[in-house]
Amino acid sequence: MAVRQLPVEIGTFARYLTDLTTLLDPGAGWYGVFLHRDPEGLRACLGGTEIPPWDVVESLLQDFAAGRDTHTVAREGERAGRLHSAAAGAYDRLPGGGEALTERLRLMDRERTHAAGRAEELVRLLRTTPEGAPGGRQLTHDLAWIRDDLARATARCSELRARLAALPRPDAAAPARAADAAGPVPAPKPPRKKRTPRGARFAGIEVDEVQEAEEPPPAPVSPAPSAAAPATPRGARFGGAPVAPRREAPPAPSPEDHRAAVETVAELRRLRAEGRTGEAHVVLCEAAGRPPEQLPPLAAELHRAGLGADWAELLWEAAFLPPARLAAAAGALAAAGRDDDCGQLLRQGVSRPAAEITDAVLALGEAGRAHEARALLSAFVQARAPEEAALLAAPDPRRLVPQLLDAARAVSASRERDVVHALRVAGFAPG
Repeated sequence: MAVRQLPVEIGTFARYLTDLTTLLDPGAGWYGVFLHRDPEGLRACLGGTEIPPWDVVESLLQDFAAGRDTHTVAREGERAGRLHSAAAGAYDRLPGGGEALTERLRLMDRERTHAAGRAEELVRLLRTTPEGAPGGRQLTHDLAWIRDDLARATARCSELRARLAALPRPDAAAPARAADAAGPVPAPKPPRKKRTPRGARFAGIEVDEVQEAEEPPPAPVSPAPSAAAPATPRGARFGGAPVAPRREAPPAPSPEDHRAAVETVAELRRLRAEGRTGEAHVVLCEAAGRPPEQLPPLAAELHRAGLGADWAELLWEAAFLPPARLAAAAGALAAAGRDDDCGQLLRQGVSRPAAEITDAVLALGEAGRAHEARALLSAFVQARAPEEAALLAAPDPRRLVPQLLDAARAVSASRERDVVHALRVAGFAPG
């Protein structure tokens, strides 16, 4: 059997990924994690037989960012996104690419459901862990990893849907007409059986050697790494709104909110000192769902008590609040001057389906909370593929298309072009 060539875009990206990993420490960071957990999958990505999900590339870029200036990191992120998008598009347009994407999405959605169920199970176990039980620390460790699996699987489902939506839809009758004109014939080779994805890290599709594809239409663009983006959207990220020359002082918490924060921290310190990790986790879950104005004073008290890790865990729990409550929490943190916390919360929260973000943006707009709506959209266009902007805009293009374009324009000119193209392909011709 003759050896077939990979499309040039795939080879180019594979070489780029190989060059990138030579700059990373194989014994540390996410690169070290990937080498340990799925060396075979990583070799397949570096060899070009698989296209890694974008979150894998983004994690490697986070390793690359260590010790480098923001400009260098941003430039590398743009380059990686451009090459990854071209390679993914070429891969998807290979014969059988649509069917492979559909099957991969089915498997990844099943994995996402499994991870969500496992996370809930671990939370229940932590709640019932006896005081000082030796298994409490292991349960907490397992929960952190399963949450990472869940976040990655959720992001990959969104990426796969966007890639499916970007595939060309040829006239179904054209192949039949061409076959009639050409006479009896490329019988098609039966599709090769796909191997089940290997865990939430790579979830690779097994492919045979493939040949050059036809000249591709514009491919979906992967999101630039969040590490290169500002911690919270403001100024031009709010659609060109002017930036005040001096920021107003954060509002002082009410006596009731401050007292609640002090009491919560005291309870957490007591539980941590007694080794009651399960109960401490329950306290954090409950605190994440409190009124949003209570979060800034609680953050301050936790950091003052040396419990910064607990605050990070609380932010993770808050990221999975219903969309409107997520936006309200982010707004409260931004208003209190906690821009980094606001940015982290939004980046963790926008992995949810585009339809949920749509509901939140529309509800916030109707409630007169445009600030939080713009913040969500800014995080969305930075973290998600441009094709997903069309999914977000579909319920109300008249209101949402201008806001999406403003958010994309604030990220970069190239991101604005990609979002404009995705909206036009979906039939939402922007002005």
